[in-house]
Amino acid sequence: MVTGFVQSLIKLCGLSWTAPDYSTLCRRQKTIDIAIRYQKSRHGLHLLVDSTGFKFLGEGEWKCKKHQAEYHRQWRKLHIGIDAETLQIRAVQLTTNNVSDSQVLGDLLKQIPEEERIDSIYTDGAYDTKYCRQVIADRQSHAIIPPRKNAKLWKDSKSSSVE
Repeated sequence: MVTGFVQSLIKLCGLSWTAPDYSTLCRRQKTIDIAIRYQKSRHGLHLLVDSTGFKFLGEGEWKCKKHQAEYHRQWRKLHIGIDAETLQIRAVQLTTNNVSDSQVLGDLLKQIPEEERIDSIYTDGAYDTKYCRQVIADRQSHAIIPPRKNAKLWKDSKSSSVE
């Protein structure tokens, strides 16, 4: 299944390579050393930030509903920051499923060099926290975050920000 996913990515890149199998990847991961040169954006960076979950252990959905799960499913969350103009990945972090999106934003922004100007950061409501807004303000960037469903006015703020 993973090989098929990787093969699809290779095909989307327009390459005629074949995806290595799991055993080959395991052998090579110890010695692989990839250095990708950082490309600064021509204008200010507009960063799109979100996360997605990957189930890597557990029964299929249908079997769980029909026969109950034999063991707990395990997930990992991939947090990713993408340049809105070029669609290049600028920041990425893999966490366990119990780490909230808002906890990771600071680590994602640390992956982008300080000299890179971030004009705006677009996220979803999961990042609508004081911490995220402070991290974004520290980078002198503009936050574009929709308020959460249960948003309330912050009492300690002079502006009409919500949490």
